[in-house]
Amino acid sequence: MKSIIKLVTLSFIATLLFASCNDDYMDTTPTRSTDYETIFHDTKGAKMAINGMARLMVNQLHSTQTSCGEGTIKFLHGEYTGEHFSRPRLTGWYTVMNATFMDSNTSYYDRYPWSYYYMLIGNANLFLANIDKAEGTDAERQFLKAQALTYRAFAYSQLINFYCYRWDDSNNGTSVEFPTNGLVLRTEENMEERDLPLSSSGEVYKQVYSDLDQAISLFTASGLKRSNIWEPNVNVAHAVFARAAITRKDYATAASHAVSARAGFPLMSNADYYAGFSEPNNEWIWGSYGGVDQPLYYYGFHSYMAYDANTSINRTYPVSMSKKLYEKISDTDIRKGLFLNPADYGTYSTSTGLYGAADQKAVQAKYPTMVSTHTVTVCHSFKFSIGGEIGIGYINHFRSSEMMLIEAEAKYFTGDEAGAQALLNALVRDSKRDEAYTCTATGADLFSEIKFYRAIELWGEGFDWLDKKRWNEPLVRASFAEGGNFATQMAVTLPVEYKNRWTYMTPLLESESNQGL
Repeated sequence: MKSIIKLVTLSFIATLLFASCNDDYMDTTPTRSTDYETIFHDTKGAKMAINGMARLMVNQLHSTQTSCGEGTIKFLHGEYTGEHFSRPRLTGWYTVMNATFMDSNTSYYDRYPWSYYYMLIGNANLFLANIDKAEGTDAERQFLKAQALTYRAFAYSQLINFYCYRWDDSNNGTSVEFPTNGLVLRTEENMEERDLPLSSSGEVYKQVYSDLDQAISLFTASGLKRSNIWEPNVNVAHAVFARAAITRKDYATAASHAVSARAGFPLMSNADYYAGFSEPNNEWIWGSYGGVDQPLYYYGFHSYMAYDANTSINRTYPVSMSKKLYEKISDTDIRKGLFLNPADYGTYSTSTGLYGAADQKAVQAKYPTMVSTHTVTVCHSFKFSIGGEIGIGYINHFRSSEMMLIEAEAKYFTGDEAGAQALLNALVRDSKRDEAYTCTATGADLFSEIKFYRAIELWGEGFDWLDKKRWNEPLVRASFAEGGNFATQMAVTLPVEYKNRWTYMTPLLESESNQGL
């Protein structure tokens, strides 16, 4: 029976049609054939195919405006549904922001992560089944195979976050329950044509770990280096490993790989921090291309998140940090300057969060890349800025900051509080993000501090809801009347038991066609 994977794997052929005749996937000159033997005749063709997978991560999917590869996962599934991100006026989206779709197997939002990540998995399986036949050097085949393994591991580790119970509720990774706890584990070419049951998160993690162990070995053996930020390399494999392991609460593994992941990627400067997060810098371990020759126009991540993107959603429904989180940030922390300080302006509407015309003009004068129709809201975000017209901009997937925070969390849970403190000091004080900071917290207060700095350091990058889920903590949003900046419809408290413990359902398109479920 054909599963949803069968439907999305066909996009691999479409991607190859847009693979270039040289080694640069941004050149969209069609290839002359989609025959596998032609594509995988040599490593040059195989490289075009693997770069086509990179393109999928920033491509508009399903002819739907909000579907822009990994960007959609970040802003819609990671931030909209979280606690620290607000679009006060976007009340028509309250059902999405309140994640009411999680128990609807027919909802588009429920099936998007499934279809997108299984698209990457199907493509990786096809690639892995054919790469060994490609003419070229052993080093080239090793490097390309390692990239495909990294893609597959990344996709599965992300899927676990949505379609499996948090690790606390998984009976140590052994429980599986259709239709709300488990994944279809497919690792071979054409497995989308087979009926398979759901596998537990523990079984999927075992595959993720195996893929990454092999990828790291192959990257190392190849001796090759990547040419572009969107290409996975050995650091990316370590980063995927660290993120998967911290979610699985495998703390020793998480700490070890977090150290390896950030090797050679120093923390960005304060100037880089204020540059708009649309161009890679020294801290970016892995990102997706978003340049002027491959624009997503109104569909990309920056079209939804950049303060100066000339899109209707940003002009009318501006992005802001939770006021409750903003007020906790020290005045000496440079990251506070990425958000509008309510004390610097007049009063704002306690129903919409918007400021009046005079304040709007004052903010636009301070940020001249905004247009006159951009509205301004309380705790307005200036973290993301477009790198070109409309929604141009690279998208970050892994940074050294995240790896330091993963290591700090891992050290805390393995009893090395001094090590966790040292990492927070390095990230916050020594980086000059807040030179007045020194971490002295211990015990539960230290863990709270780690969580707080994750919230402000990684704000807007897709971690908010995911962190709350894995920490098994309720999500609490405050209304304007409660001193927050969420509209009444979104000012909710979501307990840890909400919607089957925050677990997406297996999409109906999968269960109807896969008789193994």
